[in-house]
Amino acid sequence: MQHISQGKSSLGMEANLAALLSYLLGALSGAVVYALEKENKFVRFHAMQSMLVFAAFFILGVILKFLPMIGPALLMLTGIIEVGLWVILMIKAYKGEYFKLPLAGDFSERHTSL
Repeated sequence: MQHISQGKSSLGMEANLAALLSYLLGALSGAVVYALEKENKFVRFHAMQSMLVFAAFFILGVILKFLPMIGPALLMLTGIIEVGLWVILMIKAYKGEYFKLPLAGDFSERHTSL
């Protein structure tokens, strides 16, 4: 687990707060923060990871709605997992940690170099 040095983002706020905000509204806030942040790799990493993770949950939710019988149960389970992950990711971002999820974190790390 890698910590960052606290500093400002190009959004005019502390980097850890900007990273937390990238998770606040899921993929939407991740996209906004990613588009606006131009300098801080930590913030861009969390914004990209937010976009990927919560877009995947959205797509999974749409697919599960079409599955009879087992779909609603799986939808409820993924909803619980999504909320838990959302809270964990916001806490980790606020603590200034590069908390990398499998796949999404690796992709985010590769695509946020400045």
